[in-house]
Amino acid sequence: MTKPVNKVNQSEQVFDAIHSIMHVFRARQLRGLRDHPHELTHMEYKALGFFARHPGATQGDLVAHSGRDKAQLARLLKSLRDKQLLDAAADDADRRITHLTLSAQGQKIFHSLNELGQQAAAAAVTGMSADQLTQLQALLQQIRDNLEAGGQV
Repeated sequence: MTKPVNKVNQSEQVFDAIHSIMHVFRARQLRGLRDHPHELTHMEYKALGFFARHPGATQGDLVAHSGRDKAQLARLLKSLRDKQLLDAAADDADRRITHLTLSAQGQKIFHSLNELGQQAAAAAVTGMSADQLTQLQALLQQIRDNLEAGGQV
């Protein structure tokens, strides 16, 4: 007779594993940031990534996407603009709104640092087949959908 699986304990182990994986992955990314000749924090790198994927987005878009404090992000974006990594353009219809894009220097730095992230991601999935990666992605998406739905167990 097989022992019934305790679903609560098993799901906690899944989230512990996800947390541990992200900790190791971020540590590897941060090492790459420190070893690179650019003085960027992890959050600055993440913000550059957001504007690389969403050119012309606003500070409000970044706040909505990240869930971070508006004042914290305002300081972060000012720092990136001062470092000339972000270009800003006022909205034609509402001059209070500023659209942000990576400057040429910002693009160069982001792409070189992003390469480090891609190398870490490739190392993380070494030995996994395309089918396994597809299955893992589907399972993680199901977890996200369940959490976003907010349903009770």
